[in-house]
Amino acid sequence: MWISLALALVLLQFSKKAAVGLLLVTVIAAAVSGVLDWLALLFLVALLLMGYVRLRFGDNNIVLLATELLVLAFACGLMIHWVFGFHNVKVIDHASAGPESTPFSMYYNFDKALLLFVLLIAMRSLFVSATSDKPAKWQWLLLVAAVPALLLVAVLLGGLKPESHAPHWLFKFIFANIFFVSLAEEAMFCGYLQQRLSGFMHSVLALFIAALSFGAMHLAGGIMLVVFAALAGVIYGLAWMWSGRLWVAVLFHAGLNILHLLFFTYPAAAHG
Repeated sequence: MWISLALALVLLQFSKKAAVGLLLVTVIAAAVSGVLDWLALLFLVALLLMGYVRLRFGDNNIVLLATELLVLAFACGLMIHWVFGFHNVKVIDHASAGPESTPFSMYYNFDKALLLFVLLIAMRSLFVSATSDKPAKWQWLLLVAAVPALLLVAVLLGGLKPESHAPHWLFKFIFANIFFVSLAEEAMFCGYLQQRLSGFMHSVLALFIAALSFGAMHLAGGIMLVVFAALAGVIYGLAWMWSGRLWVAVLFHAGLNILHLLFFTYPAAAHG
């Protein structure tokens, strides 16, 4: 079921009909297994109706505005798990990556994965966008170097410590991080928010607003995490702005998370 959901997300860029068809099969499997209940199915029906209305009456400005607002409401609800009826599966339960790391849990998030299908209703260029920025190779090299540099800054500030790991749940972590964390979050903050804002303000300002929004999403983890996430958001936003490809931003996001787990305390250093 989770593999078919990931495949549906990959197909979404190339064949929307095939992706929706595979999603339908996945939804049936999820409903049978108890991951989705009738409230989640009702939400999916509402999502289909919204997509139909947008497609059928998309030349009406009022319809465009109304569906855009609904897209934002649905996407935010899915992002913070406020939509009822989704019973995400916990695949890592209060595990510690190492003796110096704080314990954490991780889920396969069906609701968060649906973000892409929701956002695509309002933003057809969610995966690929035209860009006028042509950065030099050295700029890309600096952006790649910024990923470990940011983690080292977190070490200097005391939030992380060097600690290498190769946990038995590494594959689950990578799989979840790519498809149910990084892809969903980059679709929201780069593919949708940053791209939409860039339509009526300078692209650099749009990048920083999107990065700050990404940082604010981590407010529950404290100010240090907010700052760290916002700086990471700048890296991901630059990857999107320079490439115009959502998967490039996803690669940077997932790469940072995986590097964090492999070589540093994850998700943070235990104190005391």
